[in-house]
This record gives sequence, C-alpha cells and structure tokens, in this order.
Amino acid sequence: MSTITIPKKMVSKDDLIIIPRKEYETLLRLSKIREFTPTPTEKRALAAARRRFAKGEYLTLEELRNELALGH
Repeated sequence: MSTITIPKKMVSKDDLIIIPRKEYETLLRLSKIREFTPTPTEKRALAAARRRFAKGEYLTLEELRNELALGH
C-alpha cells in the first residue's frame, strides 16, 4: 500500500476528496455528456404530458402499434 503526504496548504476545510482512479475516470466521462435543458415551451409540453398521463390518457405500446398499422 502506498502512502502519500498532502501538504496542509493544498487542503482547506473540506476541499480534499479521495476516490479510486476508475471512479474518477467514470466521473470525467460523465461530465462530458451534455445534459438536456428544456426550453420553456418544452417544459410546458412535458407538464401537459404528465397531466394527461396522470389522468390515464395514454396509449399502451400495443395500442400504438395498432394505430400505426392502420395508417399504412
């Protein structure tokens, strides 16, 4: 097991976090993934969709397949 000494000047309060290299590399990869930030219009559309879903106004996958098949 390796031992390292970290100078106190490098650490102030809770600024030091030690994690395994693999976990750090995973965090780096995840930080490069763009997040979805909805526009105000998209937020309203999502809210409306959630309300319809809560009321039971949705199609099952089978219903959707049937409706799409009828369109051909």
